[in-house]
Amino acid sequence: MKTIDFSYFIERYNAGEMSDSEKLWFEKELEGNEKLRKEVILRRQTDEVLKDQNIISLRNKLSAIEKRREATKPVRYLKKPVYLKYAAAIAGLVLIGSITLFPGKKLSNDEIVSLYYKAYEPPTTQRSGQTDTNADFTLAMEFYKVHDYKKAAGLFEKVLESNPKDMQSILLKGVANFEDKKYPEAKQAFVNVINDNNNLFIETAEWYLALCYINTNERSKAIRQLKIIKNESGIYSNDAKKIIRKLQ
Repeated sequence: MKTIDFSYFIERYNAGEMSDSEKLWFEKELEGNEKLRKEVILRRQTDEVLKDQNIISLRNKLSAIEKRREATKPVRYLKKPVYLKYAAAIAGLVLIGSITLFPGKKLSNDEIVSLYYKAYEPPTTQRSGQTDTNADFTLAMEFYKVHDYKKAAGLFEKVLESNPKDMQSILLKGVANFEDKKYPEAKQAFVNVINDNNNLFIETAEWYLALCYINTNERSKAIRQLKIIKNESGIYSNDAKKIIRKLQ
């Protein structure tokens, strides 16, 4: 069993940022882990000390700024020379001319994806089913939120061992692999979601599959997939239309 790095969870717990389910899980971990309890207390005490030091430091900085302000004599505003105005105008004309002369710069695959990509945010609805499976899913989601996609993908895979038809876990495993640049594994996950043809995640899987094709330089497949998305008139339709123009 892999050791969990609790640093992120300790910070969220002490800051009061955990959801009810996260807090319940973390406090269960605290019950049987003396070392973890001590670390939580130490971090909390350290935060208090740093907070006091930061207040003192801020006061000193503000005091120093006020002293410098009082010591500074007012400087008379000088009118900008006329030649500088002309220089600025000429620079603006040169910039406009360069845009007009070179309008169609071809973007790389990475640039195209970065223009339109926004990381998928899973719905926060409560899942029902096996307790052990839900615990694995909850922990996978925590790693997903902190962008530890390798661990998240491994835990989503563990969920799928017990429930291979869990389309949400298949999608999230695909997204985690996409973020980790494991495009073949990601593509297979998205294809599985699409082929199931009876779930709420097909639209997102189609979009991610198109992005995978772009990242692996399979432009003809990407265009074909994007045309499907465009014709469905869903949430990704407009972006699909724009990307098609850039790829063709």
